[in-house]
Formats: sequence, structure tokens, C-alpha cells
Amino acid sequence: MEKISFYDQISKNKRNSFILGGLVFFILVCLIYVISQILAPDLAIIFFFFAIVIMILYIYGTYTYGDKVVLATTKAKLISEDDRRYVHLINVVEGLSIAAGIPKPKLYVIESDEINAFATGKDPNHSSIAVTTGLLKNLKRDEIEGVIGHEISHIRNYDIRFATFVAVLVGLVAILSDLLLRSFWYGGRRNRDERDKLSILILVGFVLAIFAPILVRIVQFAISRRREYLADASSVELTRYPEGLASALQKIMKINEGKMKVSEAVSHLFFADPNKSPLDSLYATHPPLEERIKILRSM
Repeated sequence: MEKISFYDQISKNKRNSFILGGLVFFILVCLIYVISQILAPDLAIIFFFFAIVIMILYIYGTYTYGDKVVLATTKAKLISEDDRRYVHLINVVEGLSIAAGIPKPKLYVIESDEINAFATGKDPNHSSIAVTTGLLKNLKRDEIEGVIGHEISHIRNYDIRFATFVAVLVGLVAILSDLLLRSFWYGGRRNRDERDKLSILILVGFVLAIFAPILVRIVQFAISRRREYLADASSVELTRYPEGLASALQKIMKINEGKMKVSEAVSHLFFADPNKSPLDSLYATHPPLEERIKILRSM
């Protein structure tokens, strides 16, 4: 695997965020423009600029508070620093945070028999890590260190900022694409003459509505898989013990059934894919567990 420095990875993640953000923002503007022309052709300009302002406010709000939304949707509960049930986990996180040179993230727990975890937040100063009860129950200390090291790496490398940004934009593209598809029926019933005049625009809009979500998700999948490999390697750099993480992945293959019922908008945040799907081999946001184990055991 190509050796990439910590600083190079931060720069790459920030650049990827801007590239993906620019691409998706352009797609969103196109979707809004087509929707405004179909639903309100006489007031299209006003509708368009009003919608753009609303969209920007939505993106800012959900990006700023996206980590809280993610923690709420996964039903994660904050772990108190003096809760003796989680002393070993708190110690692991504190030690690896010091090794990574970042502030200690807030800790959360999710009630689930599956072995999993995720990190979220805007940056290392505003970050959180959530783990499942299944992880604490089934993994040994060195295996927990491997998983936490992986999540700490996501925080240190600013992966969490990129992942939160992706979740917001992908969700918004899906919402607007669905709205555009519905607007075809609405526009067709109210004013067929105007719809005929806008036939080319409608065709472009239809293509956007169908393919925009797919395009954005493909970009997300490609970048997410790469991020997972790098976080695995960074975890080994922190723990100096690749077998701990490899063993944790082995137990996930044996125990997890992919039944956490997590929204696809946030599933890419998790250490291992929390949902099983027939299309995982094509659209999975995570590399195959077997491949990750193979690479770790070759280190």
C-alpha cells in the first residue's frame, strides 16, 4: 500500500471535501433550477434564489450539528467519565488520543449485540466516538485498541469532517431528486402546454433526478473505501500491533449479522458496514473484511 503521511492525508481529505462539495453543489443547483421551472415558471427566478438560500442554510445547519443528529439517530448514549463500567474503554481512548496528539473525544455507547463503532464530528476539537455493547462484550483489550485506533485515525485525519459533509449532501441530493420526480406529475397535470415547451429541460431534469443520487453515491463509495484502508494502517501506527485489529475484524465476520438497521445516509461512518445488502459488493462503502484482514496480517 502506498505510504501517505499524516499531513498529506489531512490535505487530501480537505481537498476531497471541496471537490465533492463543489460537484454536489452544482448538481443541487441544477436540480433546484429544473424544479423551479416546472413548479413555478412565472416565478422561477424568485423561487430559484429563495431555494438556494434555504439550501445553504440547511447545509450549514446540518453540517454544524450533523454529529448530534447522527448520535441521536443511532440512539447513542453519552458515557460519563466516572462510570466504572467503561473504565477500560475510557483508558484506551485516552491513551490513543495522547498517542495521536488530539483531544480525547466524547464517548457514547449503542445498545446492540453487533460489534461496531464510529467516529463523528467537525474536527479533532469537536469529535465523538460511539461503540456498541457487542464490541465491549466480545472483544479483548488489544482488539478494542485496534478498533478505537481506527476511529481515532479518522478523527486525526479529518475523515469525520469529510464523512459528515458527505452524509449531508448525499441526503439532500436524494430529497431533491425525489421532489423533482414528483414535480413531473404535478407539472403535467396542471399545465401540459408549458410542459411541452420545456420538454428539453424536463428531459435533463429527469436524467438528473435518476442519475444524480447514483453519481454522488459512487464518488462517496470510492473515497470511503480508500479512507477505511488508510484508517486501518493508521491504527497500526498508533497501536504497533496489527493483529489486534485483524482479530477484531475476524470476530466481526463471525458474529455480525448486519442487522443494526442504520440509515444508509450514515452507514459509511461505521467501522464495519452495519447493514447487509445484496448490492454490497458493488456499492459498499467499506472494503471486504477479508481484504482488510489480509493487508493487516501482511504488515
